[in-house]
Amino acid sequence: MSPRSTDPFPDAVAAFVSLVWLGMLLGVSFLATPVKFQAPSLELPVALEVGRVTFDIFAKVEWGLALLLVIATFFPRAPRAEMVFTAVAVLVVSIQAFWLLPVLDVRVEAVISGEPLAPSSHHMAYAVLEAVKAVALVAVGLIALFRLGWRDRPERVQGSP
Repeated sequence: MSPRSTDPFPDAVAAFVSLVWLGMLLGVSFLATPVKFQAPSLELPVALEVGRVTFDIFAKVEWGLALLLVIATFFPRAPRAEMVFTAVAVLVVSIQAFWLLPVLDVRVEAVISGEPLAPSSHHMAYAVLEAVKAVALVAVGLIALFRLGWRDRPERVQGSP
């Protein structure tokens, strides 16, 4: 029997981290960011600057959460699906941090300085990746919660209902 099947702590950590991260992701990316652009008195350059600072700080928080989630799923050898969904979340954070956020920062600087910009699909790519990350975090959380809920149930005897 693996240590994972007897120790509930890694599953509890994985469930907690993934669902807290999911809540932060939904709050920052899918609630606060779109709402900011609905404020009529908030000029576009200011809204973009606030967004840039928010996502810069949130990216740092996500790296910490990603590290905790990797520790909770990979080192105790969680089920393969949980490790795959954790890897997907970490891969998305990596793509966003090393490619998309720098590209979007350049675009924000251009808008703030008044330069005309051609349309770009970078914001849509970021939003799609946020949705992928959200699904991965839901999956990790549900798998870990499921394992916590079933861990202490007695084994069913063959032939019993």
